[in-house]
Amino acid sequence: MNGPNLAVAARAKRKEPPHGDIVDGRHPKHLRSNGDMTSGANTPDMEGSFEGDYDEEIDESRVQALLPVGPDTAEWQATIENVVRNVVSIRFCQTCSFDTDPALTSEATGFVVDAERGYILTNRHVVGSGPFWGYCVFDNHEEVDAYPVYRDPVHDFGILKFDPKAVKYMPLAALPLRPDCAKVGVEIRVVGNDAGEKLSILSGVISRLDRNAPEYGEGYSDFNTCYYQASAAASGGSSGSPVVNIDGYAVALQAGGRADGASTDYFLPLDRPLRALKCLQEGKPITRGDIQCQFLLKPFDECRRLGLSPEWEAVVRKAFPKETNMLVAEIVLPEGPSHGKVEEGDVLIKVNGELLTQFIRLDDILDSSVGQPVKLLLHRGGEEIEVEIEVGDLHKITPDRFVSVSGGSFHDLSYQQARLYGVACKGVYVCEAGGSFRFDNAENGWLVQSIDHKKTPDLNTFIEVAKGIPDKARVVVTYKHLRDLHTLHTTIMYIDRHWAKKMKLAVRNDETGLWDFSDLADALPPVPPVPRKASFIQLEHTSHPAVADLVRSFVHVNCTMPMKLDGFPKNRKWGMGLVIDADKGLVIISRAIVPYDLCDISITIADSIIVEGKVVFLHPLQNYAIIQYDPKLVDAPVLSAKLSSEEITQGAKTYFIGYNRIGRIVHAATTVTEIFAVTIPANSGAPRYRAVNIDAITVDTSLSGQCGSGVLVAEDGTVHALWLTYLGERSASTHRDEEYHLGLATPTILPVVSQIQQGIVPKLRMLSVEFRSIQMSQARVMGVSEEWIQKVSEVNTAYHQLFMVTKRIFDRNEKEASDALLEGDILLTLNGKMITKISELDVMYSNDVLDATIVRDCVELNLKIPTVAADDVETDHAISFCGAIIHRPHHAVRQQISKLFSEVYVSARTRGSPAYQYGLAPTNFITHVNGKPTPDLESFLKVVVEIPDNTYFRVKAVTFDSVPWVVTMKKNEHYFPTMEWIKDSSEECGWRRVTYEGGKVIQGEGEDGVLTTGEDATESMEVDVGVVDVSED
Repeated sequence: MNGPNLAVAARAKRKEPPHGDIVDGRHPKHLRSNGDMTSGANTPDMEGSFEGDYDEEIDESRVQALLPVGPDTAEWQATIENVVRNVVSIRFCQTCSFDTDPALTSEATGFVVDAERGYILTNRHVVGSGPFWGYCVFDNHEEVDAYPVYRDPVHDFGILKFDPKAVKYMPLAALPLRPDCAKVGVEIRVVGNDAGEKLSILSGVISRLDRNAPEYGEGYSDFNTCYYQASAAASGGSSGSPVVNIDGYAVALQAGGRADGASTDYFLPLDRPLRALKCLQEGKPITRGDIQCQFLLKPFDECRRLGLSPEWEAVVRKAFPKETNMLVAEIVLPEGPSHGKVEEGDVLIKVNGELLTQFIRLDDILDSSVGQPVKLLLHRGGEEIEVEIEVGDLHKITPDRFVSVSGGSFHDLSYQQARLYGVACKGVYVCEAGGSFRFDNAENGWLVQSIDHKKTPDLNTFIEVAKGIPDKARVVVTYKHLRDLHTLHTTIMYIDRHWAKKMKLAVRNDETGLWDFSDLADALPPVPPVPRKASFIQLEHTSHPAVADLVRSFVHVNCTMPMKLDGFPKNRKWGMGLVIDADKGLVIISRAIVPYDLCDISITIADSIIVEGKVVFLHPLQNYAIIQYDPKLVDAPVLSAKLSSEEITQGAKTYFIGYNRIGRIVHAATTVTEIFAVTIPANSGAPRYRAVNIDAITVDTSLSGQCGSGVLVAEDGTVHALWLTYLGERSASTHRDEEYHLGLATPTILPVVSQIQQGIVPKLRMLSVEFRSIQMSQARVMGVSEEWIQKVSEVNTAYHQLFMVTKRIFDRNEKEASDALLEGDILLTLNGKMITKISELDVMYSNDVLDATIVRDCVELNLKIPTVAADDVETDHAISFCGAIIHRPHHAVRQQISKLFSEVYVSARTRGSPAYQYGLAPTNFITHVNGKPTPDLESFLKVVVEIPDNTYFRVKAVTFDSVPWVVTMKKNEHYFPTMEWIKDSSEECGWRRVTYEGGKVIQGEGEDGVLTTGEDATESMEVDVGVVDVSED
């Protein structure tokens, strides 16, 4: 039965992006889609070089190797010899999210259809609807840049253009388009870049010419056209392949196939691509008309059930004796030209008096009638209905521009999206929900309804409204999802116009193939904050007033990061902070919430007053940060928490006060169950901040696992421990970032807090090693004497343990010395004090040199161990280059590695960027560029800014696993200009930006460029956080 065939899942034939290939949680060193990544990885090898005329015949044995298994005729071999010369492999990036297309890197196929002008035909889902950057590789491994000159608004074809003069070693020929040669039973070959392999030829036979267009889910899908069907078993990478007959004519365009493993492929007819090509060749506009109604081919038996009369069926069958389908209205868009005139289920009989059953003829009529009325004769429930509808311009309801502001990108809702959800083709669509416009739900498909209580029905209105919003304003935003227009969501958003100062408009330019950027407006300065008054809630059902009063010491902290640094997996986090000095506005909070100081911090006091915060101190090891707000802006009875100087002990009674995942305060009387040296697993895929060398506390209440923020407090209100979130590893099986909820005793933080209260910036020292506890049975085997074992039992009656060095932390300033601690060393004393608790290691923070007694290889040694300064632990300089975020190896990297190959470390990368395309992955160290050493960021920057735009350069890198490799990359300054971020206390944000663009040095943002935050696909998934228990190692 020739029905709509919508139940079968379909897949596009564009090759799946390679970023899912992660081994042991770590990125592969670079893209190897099939073990070979030369410039012509998807084309057959050619022997020798080509000079002069191309009269030489291709080797018969080579062609035979390309053919499908089994014998083939000499005629087919001759045909394929000619066809393969016209087929190209397309490597491309869609540089940012737009309409139905996410930012991505992929590869596909195309073929030359005009050798003189340099036109290549491929799929629309390859060309994409947004910014495209790519190149083509010919059969002889010649590479040329290609850019789009046309992408159809609806049908799955697009046309790329290249410079024919750039192909020097082979003559160019065009593959003729012959849509009239497509017939049922015709034997065909699909010639293309199948599954990323070198050029492959797949055989098949056309079995149907009247299939409805396949649906690809919530992304781009073709409609209002028929498709051909055959069994060729093509797979990813074959998008845009020519489907040729034995005469060497292209009879169809490869587009999609079954997703369930069946060897069924779907081909687009070439009638509309041929018309578009002729228009380009003649310099005429490619008019496209539409009435905003989707039709489907439905068989006569179904049409009869819909009300088609026997008389009309007889007329149609007589006029078209081979046809078994008619066009039936499936979706009529609200407020479109067909609305109120055509209804779902209407059977189309005639258009302008012409009997019609095929999409191809319907397209002909509509494309030639833009702006003019057409008359439709419909059959509705047995009745004839004649309507007149004005044909709209399909290009006008297909967005060709987007605006970027405050980290988000927006354009008018497209006809594609409107048809997919059956909604009116109007509204402001969020194509990149980032920055200030990162909604709570990570789904795509949001329509902005209003901003700052002003309606935004279209993009022009949205732009005008956004221009009038000052920096750092908090505005009410209402929005809906395309899937559920019944529900209006309301949220309050913080508008960032300081990290992203410019509001940019990008407009598609089909002459150059680029999107041209322009500035729309400068950011308005922020409105000066004013003091606000508020009162706190009263905690009920507590028998101790001092405990209840502690609610006045908690504040809500929001942290948003405009760019990903240090391997941190999220762009925004929230948690509860504890006020430790209300007079100075000092707040302590977990480093899993505030990971670094390139961020915006908002502090909400008493659930009422919102003030800005800034980072004052980041502890390198103990998982806390101290931030500060202006107390003059707060008129509320904020209480400074009293921190205990006494260690809490196992079995002690205490009160747990915490905030659960929805920000509600919970409390319970409980008992300390365990105090142990925590060992949080390292993240192998992307090293990120990890607390080490600290004691962790667990308590006997289920609330502890539900709360990422809180305190353990005594009856008199004294805080004995902070309850913090500890960032852990990413699970390889669930791809979730694990988090641990544990207590940190307050005595260990008091020295730092005291210095900060006095206005002193703490200058900490530390040992460049990581310890773990060992029991006496292990210590005895490793050479600790009985005398020392006896001393341990006397010094610490609660825990009989010592500490062993498990990992040396690479220190860039450390020199090899005999007094350095080594892996396997067992620490006995520091400065004469026996070390049996991890908290006793805190002596290292205030001493340049420590007198240590250790056991190494069963020998007791006395050493003078130098400590290292913790001043340069935090990242203070970053570079965005070709979509990669690069900075010095941060502390988490040095915790996990034994040797730094370079100070140029790739921390993250942006989807759709050259870094993604060429495989420059996070955890790579760049050692050379174009043969010049790049030992540090300064030398790296000096080399890369001199590289001309759109040219190749060589990068020598070393993976985290010490494997060297070399890759060639092409620079793209238009979409990914080189930017430098430098920590600068004189700047209001604490950082300043320098852009290197077109040979110019620009202070601040450049003119061009898409949003770059370093959102690597494997590191940026907004997923539920798993909370797991940790126990003593």
